[in-house]
Amino acid sequence: MSQPAVRKERLEYNKLQKRLRRQVGSAIADYNMIEEGDRIMVCLSGGKDSYGMLDILMSLQKTAPIRFELIAVNMDQKQPGFPEHILPEYLEQVGVPYHIIERDTYSIVKDVIPEGKTTCGLCSRLRRGTLYSFANEIGATKIALGHHRDDIIETLFLNMFYGGKLKAMPPKLLADDKRNVLIRPLAYCKEQDLADFADYKAFPIIPCNLCGSQENLQRQVIKQMLTDWERQYPGRTETIFSAIRNVAPSQLADTALFDFAGLKVDPDAVADAGDEAQAEAGVQQFIPALQVS
Repeated sequence: MSQPAVRKERLEYNKLQKRLRRQVGSAIADYNMIEEGDRIMVCLSGGKDSYGMLDILMSLQKTAPIRFELIAVNMDQKQPGFPEHILPEYLEQVGVPYHIIERDTYSIVKDVIPEGKTTCGLCSRLRRGTLYSFANEIGATKIALGHHRDDIIETLFLNMFYGGKLKAMPPKLLADDKRNVLIRPLAYCKEQDLADFADYKAFPIIPCNLCGSQENLQRQVIKQMLTDWERQYPGRTETIFSAIRNVAPSQLADTALFDFAGLKVDPDAVADAGDEAQAEAGVQQFIPALQVS
């Protein structure tokens, strides 16, 4: 590669790295994701997103005005051919404390889910339960997940189209057990940026052999729809994410979220409106005279 090409590539990488760091920093600040003394369990799958999340958090940790601890955790689900050595070698290389949890959820999923059916739902539930329990064991105050902006938007439409619910993935969430706080530091980051970042950093990506070759058809439909929209109307994805952050409950129809039944006319507002109408009528009477003069 020529010197100008090398310089250009380096420049692009620096811009990308700064953008991702800025977006992660903004998400952390906006939702108070990380606080002084936090012990954060960073969930690693071996995919591009979780690698990027750990890398950026480690970078921010060095310059943050507060002190917090990072502990990387991977769950070895005993998938056939899973390269067990890759993550430990990488984590030792970058110098972050880590744990590898070994649970044979692969066999459970294969026994329960019929051949050809999507395994993602059960797999994620089993993984989530194990990780939540382990977070309590190691005294983690936060659990960091690698979901990005595109994941959040896709989940919004999945729930709308297939679940009849208007919900997505919040950047910060108190788990149902009330014992774990989940954070998504990549909430403002685009998937393509994370893919480019992973290429630049040459992360040792581990494919998911359990479901990586199996398409979750509903999510793929949504992803393709959003891709087509973005191609036809650039910026639409950004607008959709802005909408998720700007919700007007009174303009929807959820009676549990807004008290539609209790809506009543305000007598004072009615009286004020009457006074304004009289004043306006008086002004209208004088307009012809003013026009003549």
